[in-house]
Amino acid sequence: MKYLRVVLLIIGSTGGALQGMPRHPFADTAGIRTLDTSNIHDVLHNRDVLPTGSQQRSFSIRENDTTTYQLQLALDKAGRPLYYFRNIFTPVCYTGECKPVFINFYWDLLGNYIRYDLPEGEPLTKLDHKVFKPADYEKLQEILAKPNSLLADLKITDLIVPGTENLADSVDARTGATLKTIKNEVIPGAVYTCYTLWQIAHGAVITEMERITETYNNTTLLHRFLSSGNYQYQYWALGKVMDTHGAITPGFETDIRNIVSGKNIFIARYILQQVHPDFLTGKKQQRWLWEIYTASSYPAQITILRKLKTIPLQAELIKQLVNTFSNANTEQSGLILPLLQQAPGLPLPQLAEQLTNADAEKAASIYTLLQQRKPENNYVKKLMYNYEKQINQ
Repeated sequence: MKYLRVVLLIIGSTGGALQGMPRHPFADTAGIRTLDTSNIHDVLHNRDVLPTGSQQRSFSIRENDTTTYQLQLALDKAGRPLYYFRNIFTPVCYTGECKPVFINFYWDLLGNYIRYDLPEGEPLTKLDHKVFKPADYEKLQEILAKPNSLLADLKITDLIVPGTENLADSVDARTGATLKTIKNEVIPGAVYTCYTLWQIAHGAVITEMERITETYNNTTLLHRFLSSGNYQYQYWALGKVMDTHGAITPGFETDIRNIVSGKNIFIARYILQQVHPDFLTGKKQQRWLWEIYTASSYPAQITILRKLKTIPLQAELIKQLVNTFSNANTEQSGLILPLLQQAPGLPLPQLAEQLTNADAEKAASIYTLLQQRKPENNYVKKLMYNYEKQINQ
């Protein structure tokens, strides 16, 4: 990786593209080779956040007519993509002086920034040439990890008083940002460094990563993404295996059910809202859905009850709804009652038994529903008669 850093320094210093470079956005120029992770100074002490790579592919990225750089894709032993990284050289210039910054950035397969580390012997420094302290390195990670930073809309002249690298007393009126807020986005004495590095971490390279990852799109990658627990990977894969009508590509049904039953309530609710009713139709599917309901948080339960309006209900699920109705709160019962009113084959004896368990409002709803069904069962009639006597006392 130190060798790659020197190559980038040469490219950056000449300011020109490599001779013979093709004109499309990226080109795989180096093939697959062994991934060298030596000579790295892990100032954040978090190298374990990335899976172990054993190979890498190198892509030449043309940023503009004069700038080309190498983007690396780490692969596992089987040649499956793991993450992107780039060995960066960039000059940070202010007050007529430029200092070289060497740093390695890492992104996931969708271009989301993960972390950075440094080549050995290349610490980051501030304006006064003081080396970053551990707290500064941690602060830089916080800054770079914010995709919605104020730095996205600011110019460097908005942050720096001419002739210094101090924060400006005035603030760019376009952003409405306060001086206090700006201070949270940068490290004192390294404002330009923070600004420059953030722009690289969240710049046009993200689009190139998305394009490269798309070339790896296959069944294996989609299964990996769906089972990863990474919601960004999961949403990306969902867009590939679930069409605009919510139909699931055959072979991915188990992946989808695992996500719905997982810990991420937001993506679970998204799937339940978007998935085609056929995915939840049938005895086995609705038995699974009710298990999800009983184990889910309240917002997910409401989502499931709303979804049931679009699905032909099986007898077993109707019975579960009957049992749940008497103990449901106002919002839940308001969603369950229409389901029972429309349900064919309503278990009237089971429903009539709820007359003694439900509160007055729910009991009245149950009684009305029973009357509408005109039961002939003597047991049901008896329970209805007892209810009538009770409310007339």
